[in-house]
Amino acid sequence: MSHFVVTTTSTTTTTSSSDGGFCNIGYARSFQGLLKIGQVVILLIAFLCVHCKGINNYSVYRYFEVVTAWFLIVFLIFFLMHLFGLQSKITCINWTLTEFLHYAVGGILIFIASIVVAVKSHGISALIAGSVFGFIATFLIAISILTSYKVTCGSQPSGAAV
Repeated sequence: MSHFVVTTTSTTTTTSSSDGGFCNIGYARSFQGLLKIGQVVILLIAFLCVHCKGINNYSVYRYFEVVTAWFLIVFLIFFLMHLFGLQSKITCINWTLTEFLHYAVGGILIFIASIVVAVKSHGISALIAGSVFGFIATFLIAISILTSYKVTCGSQPSGAAV
């Protein structure tokens, strides 16, 4: 995803691209970049809340840990790919569709895992906190799905405006 800055004055127009360097710091400051950073941090907190409690006898908590750890790693990889511009170098994959599908599947699985941990928490505060952070991650993923859909489909022109 290229970010362009266009400055227009009364006599000249200057266009600069953020693709010139090794690392696109502008992406980390953009809405999408901050959203991915937020998802990674929230998923890390959710994972640590459930993992550090140390309950070993329930596979429910292992499912939550696996799902949060998997999507934590995937979203971190997507962030790093955008940060270093690797998606423009690997053109054989439709990255927009790949991210959209990962967000859709991740949102559903994290939501299910959060519901199950919330139900099976038995009043243990660390597990309740982990499920709450799972729900927050689901909300952030839903925002990513909506913005990804807007980027993919764009605004469709109406019949009168064409």
